Amino acid sequence: MDFQQMKNELIDYKYALDQSSIVAITDAHGIITYVNDQFCQISKYSREELLGQDHRIVNSGYHSPSFFKEMWRTIGSGRVWKGEIYNRAKDGTYYWVNTTIVPFLNEVGKPYQYVAIRYEITKRKRIEHELQKMMTRIIDVQEEERKRLSRNLHDGIGQNLYSHLITINRLLSEMDHPLLQQMQDEAAQLIEEIREISWELRPSVLDDLGLVPAIRSYLSRFSDHYDIDVYFDCVLNKRLNISIELTIYRIIQEALTNIRKYAGVREASVTVREIDDIVRVMIEDKGKGFESQSYTPGVGLFSMDERARSVGGELTINTASGKGTKIILEVPFKVKS
Repeated sequence: MDFQQMKNELIDYKYALDQSSIVAITDAHGIITYVNDQFCQISKYSREELLGQDHRIVNSGYHSPSFFKEMWRTIGSGRVWKGEIYNRAKDGTYYWVNTTIVPFLNEVGKPYQYVAIRYEITKRKRIEHELQKMMTRIIDVQEEERKRLSRNLHDGIGQNLYSHLITINRLLSEMDHPLLQQMQDEAAQLIEEIREISWELRPSVLDDLGLVPAIRSYLSRFSDHYDIDVYFDCVLNKRLNISIELTIYRIIQEALTNIRKYAGVREASVTVREIDDIVRVMIEDKGKGFESQSYTPGVGLFSMDERARSVGGELTINTASGKGTKIILEVPFKVKS
């Protein structure tokens, strides 16, 4: 292939890219040196308004400074960055773009310019947001129903059984009969079972006292029932939104259930931390683990992921066969609407 053919082919590639994608080129300092027509069309800025600026001109303020710091760390080291960015157009409207930024390296391996290729995904993100709102509503309804059933069991059937136990105890104080003793034992056992079911549905301590007492109480019961010691380390200085507290509690509950069933250990740990504007929860065991690449998530892991996303959080699972499992949940303090 001669030089002219190569030039023509490159021109064709550029034409195809410009027709299908939103393209921008910046120098090593992030100053825009080239934008195609699609970039101007979606941003509502003219080419003259964009050239010589950096991408803060379309910054919506949605992403945290750490988001862009990590992006620059990646491309500054010569690696390709991929992600979804929420931008603001000149007329005040907002749009989502799926972005790939490719650094071009000089002879010493340092970036001298960056090519950003974007595709608009605003419609898809809107649908995802609506689905997330629907899932959040389903979870909220489910939790309200759990709360109602828990209260009814505890205050209704549980109290009635307790009254029967008092009556049986009074009869036993007046006469001694094997059947009365059996009825006493059975009533006490039923009361305990009702309490356990009520607790599993929705622990009242979570609503009354908050997340930390609820976790401590759950871990105490868990250790007593299953002979698994759980180390709990918590630095949380205030109560959170009840949706966030419920999410953290349920994910800890589900994660420990998985540890009990599959990890084959007698110890585990739960850590809760405030870090900047997020709550970070880590549940860890040193058990069997699994190969995440070949593992199909079950209902439990799917439920944890959906709960995390319902409050704008992110769930990460680090595991390997024979190396144990670490589940990390990061949730912002405020639930995004």
